[in-house]
Amino acid sequence: MKLQVAIDRVDMLQARSIVAQVADAADVVEIGTSLTKEYGLRALTRLTEDYGGQVALLADIKTCDEGRYEFDLGYDCGFAYLTVMGSASMGTLEACAASAAAHQGTMMIDLLECDDARIERIGGFVDAVYCLHTSVDSGATADPIGQVRAFRERFPQIRRIAVAGGIKPDQLAGLAAEGVEIAIMGSAITKADDIAAAARRCKELTV
Repeated sequence: MKLQVAIDRVDMLQARSIVAQVADAADVVEIGTSLTKEYGLRALTRLTEDYGGQVALLADIKTCDEGRYEFDLGYDCGFAYLTVMGSASMGTLEACAASAAAHQGTMMIDLLECDDARIERIGGFVDAVYCLHTSVDSGATADPIGQVRAFRERFPQIRRIAVAGGIKPDQLAGLAAEGVEIAIMGSAITKADDIAAAARRCKELTV
């Protein structure tokens, strides 16, 4: 299982410092929505230029429209993963998928507030990673392992799954056992007293 470390609500200097501290342990480093909104993708190329060869970087741009434009821009700025909202139109999702294929990047579909009918409708993007996401405003995921197990039973056609929302270190082994592709962790790592050590410890728990 891959470990994704999410960086949010910090300034550029802090973001750079956190990327440097987690790059050796993380498989993916997420430049969160707050950073993409505050600085913009082109300004964030300084991170992809400096660290993109060391670790895969994800821009959590949460595309809702203008899919081809936003995804082409994100990949051109050096990001390996980009996010689109599952609530976006099929046209937008298809445009994002086409961009990901053209750039050899990965599309992550954020399932925030998507009901079962919607997930069933958009569940055919075989190369995409589908992210089970509990929002910051809603609090931590109460039972991420059970959530993943139930999701797999309902949607067996979706093979690539990520999970986010207050994931704790002691949940990582269980998520890995459920076949989760990416576990996304934020403050459990980025707010630790020793960020690098926390990232290494969590990565050890993913295998």
